[in-house]
Amino acid sequence: MSGSAEPRSRPAGPILLRSGIVVTQDPTLRVLPTGDVLIEDGRIAAVAPSLATDGAEIVDCAGHFVLPGLVNAHMHTWQTALRSVAADWTLLEYFRHVHAGLATVFTPDDIRIATLAGALNQLDHGVTTLVDWAHNNPTPQHTDAGVEALKESGIRAAFFHGSPKPDPKPGEPHFSEVPHPRSEIERLRRGPLADRDALVTLGMAVLGPHYSTLEVSAHDFALARELGLVASMHQGGGEARTPGGWEALMARGLVGPHINIVHGNNLSDAQLRAFVDLGVTFSITPENEMAQGHGHPITGRLRALGAAPSIGVDLESAISGDMFTVARMALASQRALDNAAERARSGGIPATSTVPAREALDWITTRGAAMLGMSDRIGSLTPGKQADIAVMSPGALAMWPVHDPVATLVMQGSGARVRDVLVGGTFRKRDGKLLGPDVAAVRRKLAASGERILGRLDVPSVSRHVAAQ
Repeated sequence: MSGSAEPRSRPAGPILLRSGIVVTQDPTLRVLPTGDVLIEDGRIAAVAPSLATDGAEIVDCAGHFVLPGLVNAHMHTWQTALRSVAADWTLLEYFRHVHAGLATVFTPDDIRIATLAGALNQLDHGVTTLVDWAHNNPTPQHTDAGVEALKESGIRAAFFHGSPKPDPKPGEPHFSEVPHPRSEIERLRRGPLADRDALVTLGMAVLGPHYSTLEVSAHDFALARELGLVASMHQGGGEARTPGGWEALMARGLVGPHINIVHGNNLSDAQLRAFVDLGVTFSITPENEMAQGHGHPITGRLRALGAAPSIGVDLESAISGDMFTVARMALASQRALDNAAERARSGGIPATSTVPAREALDWITTRGAAMLGMSDRIGSLTPGKQADIAVMSPGALAMWPVHDPVATLVMQGSGARVRDVLVGGTFRKRDGKLLGPDVAAVRRKLAASGERILGRLDVPSVSRHVAAQ
């Protein structure tokens, strides 16, 4: 488990996923009730009702869903060893206990095991692309440990380099006054994340005007644009550090398609409209936003502007890592808001659902790919794209019968039913078992890490006893 090299294994030859219920997310191919997917050289070579094998390895997918690997657009993977600890915390408690407390005692080894376990869990649940919003990097060693773990897992990932947020010591500036470190971003671009076509690539997790001064935000936005990187930032949670900051940044011409806003619950309609017009992308984390007090997810407000969000898990310290769950949360919460608005307007129930289920699958596939600027590589089962694919069993009864494949995936789907996962045409999970690192060893190290960290707050844990079973 200590190896840091990115897995380079490739299939020995073509692979044919045969006779599956193929949900392509491609606007032309759409859904094949029974279809084949041919994989060659790590890419999708063809999708059709029936394909010749030509010596390909046959994988029987009869009665199973074949779909694009999911895109988790926002997760703090370094918190995996803290699972459930923040389940009852509001956002203010989270800031106090995690950023100003627990985060400060993480070693590089803690970052490594949490990131590895979190990435493996995402693969286990059908996620092939993870946006790892890594904002606990007090040293380059912490950063490198996270990058190495992502590479070891075999997942496709965007490592969004962030910065810690501890309470300042006497004589130190507040974190909101510290520009993102150019030297560290350039080091990563020259070294472990130099290859923009590799499985693990680089982005920036910056503070933004809600959490930093105007000049820090201007510096960070300009740096990301100069280097051709996505700059992602949290927006919301308490009062803004720089009121009017967004308008000032737009006036300087620093806001555009390289900007990704996470949450955004407190943005005005005028701000949202301006951002959509400028090509800004949005990533929401609906379950955690509603639980911790961010406010209602902005799904419907984006839809009204002709846009849509990508979706992320956010915090496994608070919720589960299942992307089907958070997609349903986004769908249900927006339908609830729309239903309540109609009741207030007319006293009745809407004539039909305001948001179709198919949109929720877009949010966790094609919209995530678009946020990363990777729509030409991932997000759909389109010939020529990377073979990032999940195969899901319908179970004995849970997803059967299948009347509408897309609606069935969204409303009855679960990462726990994922049988196979391929990333770039390489199996990372097969026949229900993860391939690669020793999962039992990962469990033991993750439990030990979590117990050590939580000991600083005297939080009891039974992880060691459960992991040993």
